[in-house]
Amino acid sequence: QVHLVESGGGLVQAGGSLRLSCAASGPTFSIYAVAWFRQVPGRAREFVAATNWSGGSTNYVDSVKGRFTISRDNAKNAVYLQMDGLKPEDTAVYYCAAGRVRYSDYSRDSRYNYWGQGTQVTVSS
Repeated sequence: QVHLVESGGGLVQAGGSLRLSCAASGPTFSIYAVAWFRQVPGRAREFVAATNWSGGSTNYVDSVKGRFTISRDNAKNAVYLQMDGLKPEDTAVYYCAAGRVRYSDYSRDSRYNYWGQGTQVTVSS
C-alpha cells in the first residue's frame, strides 16, 4: 500500500511559480511511476505530467511543456511538480497518483492504483 499526500498549492498571480510536493508512505513507492493530474469542477480529470520509477523518463501534456517540471527523490519518498509561468487556465485541483504504469499509459488515470487527496492551485489574471 502507498499513501500519498500533496502539498504546495495556493493562490498565485499569472506568470508566477509554485512547487507541488507529493509525499509518499509505503516501502514500495520507489518502484512506481508517479503522475500529476488536475481537475476543474465539471470537467474530466486531465493528465499533466508523469515520471518513471527512477525519474529518468518523463512525459508532459503539451499545454505545460516548457513550463512545468516533474522530478522525484526516492530517498525522500517524494515527487515534485515545479510550475513556472503559471496561467489562469492552470487553475485546478492537482492530484498525484502512483502505480505500475507503462510509459504508453502514463496519461490514463485508470492505470494508477494510488491517489492523493489533491491540492488547490489558483492562478489569478
